[in-house]
Amino acid sequence: MVCDTVVTGASFLTDRPQSVRVGNCVISILTLSTGAPQGCVLSPLLYSLHTYDCAATSSSTIIVKFADDTVVVGLISDNDERAYLEEIKHLENWCQENNFLLNISKTKELIVDCSKKQDQHYQPLRINGTMVERVDSFRYLHILQDLAKKARQRLYHLRRLRDFRLPSKVLWNFYICAIENILTVNITVWFGNSTKQDRQALQRV
Repeated sequence: MVCDTVVTGASFLTDRPQSVRVGNCVISILTLSTGAPQGCVLSPLLYSLHTYDCAATSSSTIIVKFADDTVVVGLISDNDERAYLEEIKHLENWCQENNFLLNISKTKELIVDCSKKQDQHYQPLRINGTMVERVDSFRYLHILQDLAKKARQRLYHLRRLRDFRLPSKVLWNFYICAIENILTVNITVWFGNSTKQDRQALQRV
């Protein structure tokens, strides 16, 4: 499905006509008054500005934002979940006040329990009255694919240096500093859960 946006007028943020085209079939035009056009060079900047004040309210919680993905990390001590749950509620309220829709079906909760007695019972997490699925593991932002992509991009520079007939020691040092460090960043965290395909992709680099 291809989404076509026709921008007219002095501002593309309000009264923006948009239609959806599938092959030769074009659905009637719908006028939008919120959001920014997908693919517009200004959209990432506008999104960053709009979400700037979406920040943690407690010293025991942090909010990590990457594009339209948001992660709330909370430190629970002595079974006290109040700060964590209040942070989730604050994020829920912030989204409502700023016209953001939380996709609860794609929202997951992961509990990392480092205590010796791992039999604590944590409260179920609900957002807008809907239960959030609690999982044992999940893949966030396809980190391994990003590592391989960045490393492959830097291989271009290594080839250029080789074309200039630089000594092997210089090429090796560049590889260690600019490529291998990308492939091994936090490797103790993600390697154990990486798939065979992920490891092969990194090995090819």
